[in-house]
Amino acid sequence: MNIYYWCPFLSHVATIKAVLNSAISIKKYSKNSINPFIINAVGEWDEYKNDIFKEKIGLINFSNSNNLYKKLPRHSYIKSRISYLIIFFKTILKLYNFLNNLGKRDVFIIHLISSLPLFLILIFNFKCKIILRISGYPKLNLLRKFFWRLCKRKIHYVFCPTEDTKKNLLKEKIFQEESYKVLKDPILDVRNINKLKNEIMDLNFTDKEYIINIGRLTKQKNQKLLIEGFNEIAKIYPKLNLVILGEGEMKDMLIKLAKERKIDQKVFFLGHVDNVYKYLKKSKLFILSSKWEDPGFVLIEAAFLRKQIVSSDCPNGPREILLNGEGGYLFKNNQLDDFIKKVNECLKDNETKIFYKKLNSLKNIREYTRFRHFVSLNKFLN
Repeated sequence: MNIYYWCPFLSHVATIKAVLNSAISIKKYSKNSINPFIINAVGEWDEYKNDIFKEKIGLINFSNSNNLYKKLPRHSYIKSRISYLIIFFKTILKLYNFLNNLGKRDVFIIHLISSLPLFLILIFNFKCKIILRISGYPKLNLLRKFFWRLCKRKIHYVFCPTEDTKKNLLKEKIFQEESYKVLKDPILDVRNINKLKNEIMDLNFTDKEYIINIGRLTKQKNQKLLIEGFNEIAKIYPKLNLVILGEGEMKDMLIKLAKERKIDQKVFFLGHVDNVYKYLKKSKLFILSSKWEDPGFVLIEAAFLRKQIVSSDCPNGPREILLNGEGGYLFKNNQLDDFIKKVNECLKDNETKIFYKKLNSLKNIREYTRFRHFVSLNKFLN
């Protein structure tokens, strides 16, 4: 059996890690009964070639140009849509020919930029099994729901990252009920995390006390609320700093906001960092400020590193992962006053209460390892 991952991307999104770890888990645990391949549509996977080849995963190149991906416009809604159209027309014929040559035992999993393969699936009949993987919180506009309903008889499974997402999709009655399966993302590479967390820290942060946020600097991740809230928290805890890891279109606005609030000497924008774990390990607590997630990769990694966690109660992952507050502190989504209250509560709580919250979240994330992911995926495929 061969599995093919379709996952073109424009920026460093968490789904990249999910796809790569899924392919690695199949290669490692299937004992060569399943062969994983990643489709490199326009060169987006070039940066990860060393990891892909090291793990002996197949890489299928649709483009011979190494420059196309780098030239694609990005960092805004309109620019990203232009890039999606470029990818659509650049790869449509190649993807059609590729799908047309797959057999009955082959599996094609759609992650990102799903419109192209779904368009082809709608028009043509292919022999392979088609799986739609919900990557991130799905925005169900009328066009997407209409398109999904047209394709529903040709979709073998719809993999959901959380139980809440599955329940929400069931209410929409788009696909057959039996098509929906919950497949947890393979977020945790335990050996690698334990290695990376002990790497030497940046000397500028070895003696600083800080809280940390990790994620793209976008409207979704809501670092604006984070900075506004930290402005108040810093008045109570003057020695506390804020470290933000990530890049995005809102970076300039957020830097300006920190300066306006006169906390720019306490807020550190470190950009995209390959090893987030060494920063996460030393932090006092981890904050997820997002307006929506599904499930929230860094939330799970923070729980694995036994960190105190404060998270927005946003759809569709934090409540499930943090056990409705038993594994961390949940504040009302996009509510500044409740954010400040929960962070303050977290920093003041007694050690016993904090210990049990950490323990509860740690127990709850065991399903997010590579091995557990493979076991679930293998069960569905067989």
